[in-house]
Formats: sequence, C-alpha cells, structure tokens
Amino acid sequence: MEDLLKACYIPLDKSWIIRMGVLDLLNGYNDCLNFLKKQKFLSDDLKALYKSIIAWNNNEIIPVGESGTLYRFLRLASWKLDLEKQFILSGTLKQRKIYDDPTIIFLSLKELLKLDGRTSQWASASVLLGNPELVNDPPFKLKLTYEAVDHWKTMRENGLCWEPRYDKTILIQAEIFIKLLKGETVNFTPKQAEDYCFARAFNFITKNEGEKRWPQLHNHESDRLIEMEKVMQSVEEGEIDSKDHRVVQAIAMLAKLKGKSIKFKYLKAVSKSWPQFWDFLKQL
Repeated sequence: MEDLLKACYIPLDKSWIIRMGVLDLLNGYNDCLNFLKKQKFLSDDLKALYKSIIAWNNNEIIPVGESGTLYRFLRLASWKLDLEKQFILSGTLKQRKIYDDPTIIFLSLKELLKLDGRTSQWASASVLLGNPELVNDPPFKLKLTYEAVDHWKTMRENGLCWEPRYDKTILIQAEIFIKLLKGETVNFTPKQAEDYCFARAFNFITKNEGEKRWPQLHNHESDRLIEMEKVMQSVEEGEIDSKDHRVVQAIAMLAKLKGKSIKFKYLKAVSKSWPQFWDFLKQL
C-alpha cells in the first residue's frame, strides 16, 4: 500500500474531494481551490471541480465535465438557493438520463434515492446542503457523504482545514491485481458500484449479482452491465472501443494478466478517475 502511494500511482479520492469542494464553496472557503492548484496529478473530474468553483464564484456558465456527481451536487444547490446557474455537460454525461425538475428540493432522502436509476447523488447533494435526515443502512456513497459532512464540520469548528484522501477503492483493486499477477490466490468482495467492472473482469461477481445490488450501473458513462459483457468478449479480438473509464481500466488489467495485446480506442478515458493508470500498468 505504502509503495503505491509513495510512487504516486494512486489518485486522490475524487468522491471525497468533490464533497469537500462543494462544502467549501457553499460556505465561502477557498481551501479546495488552493489544494487542487498544488496537485501534480488530477483526475478529469477534479479538474472539472476546480473550473466549476471558479465559474460559480464568477457567475459564469459552469463546466462540470463528465462528472454526474459534480453536476447533481451543483444543480441541486442552484435550485435550492434559487440561483438559476447554467451548466455545460461534456462527453458521456450529455447522454445520461438525469432528472431535471427543481421541485426535487422538497423530496425526502428516501424519495431522492429512487431517482436516476437509484443513484445516491441527489440524496448526497441534499445532505451537503444541510438536510439533517438520516437513512438507515445508507448506500455506500451516501454513507460517505454523512462522513464527509461530519469531518468537514469538525475540522472547521476547530479552526482547521479538512484532510484529503486517496482513492481507497482504486488502491484495493491495484493491490488485488498485483497479487493476481504474482499468481496468488485472492479473495475480493466488491463493496460498491465502483467495484463492479473490476470484480466482473476477474470473475468475483456475476452480471446478475451486479444488477441486483447496483441497478444504477445501467446509467453511468456506459451501461456497465452490458458494456462489461461486450468488452470481455472483445479481449480475444484485440480492440476495445469503450469510453467508460472503469471499463477500460478493468479490461486493461485483465488483458495484462492474460498476456494479451489490446488496442484501446479511448486511452484517455481513464483520466476521469485514475490519471496515473497507464504508468501504474507499465511499471508492473
């Protein structure tokens, strides 16, 4: 773990940093901007966060990139605060089904959790905006939001800035992959939807199990339940045309384990979450 972090192969946790950034933005702090400005490696979603904060503060159209998380957080904030902000969506985000009705600001968290294929992003946005409602056994990312709000408030109450995190999900996947390359027997239990592509590639989960646990997989950068089945068959053909960053990452690792030479049409897709990915794979 420490070696991967020291070598800068593991990215910042974009889910955590986006939550810190939105809380800073809504409460008049510039720490997130200053933090992002100093980073050598930033995922595309965190670059979008940086640009979005600046645009929000300057009353400009907000470029959220391909980040559904960032868009839903700021979209709900704009509705809730009656600001009428305008947004620019890029890439695959323009094709995704996203609820577009400002009256959702009046919905409970349980109702918000039913929208857009049961993503937790609308509910998380509501919590970031001060909704004190608690959900029993919350989805992984809503639980992270509760944790993020508690952390942010505690640090601010003590006159301190929040602390960044590295992406633990990617770190664990990287560690499991290294063990697989060494021929070790491993157990991997997918904990959240972001684990699905990796888990499916290495047969730690079936498509049916994934769909049952995370129906929101239908509405990401691709329909990941369908996309993974398609690209797993394409490994033998030697060419992958997926634009989904997690699909590309999972299949690239699978191909390396199998010793297959694969051509990826959209190499830069991984920059959405893991800009150091190809360097990580090359060094192995």
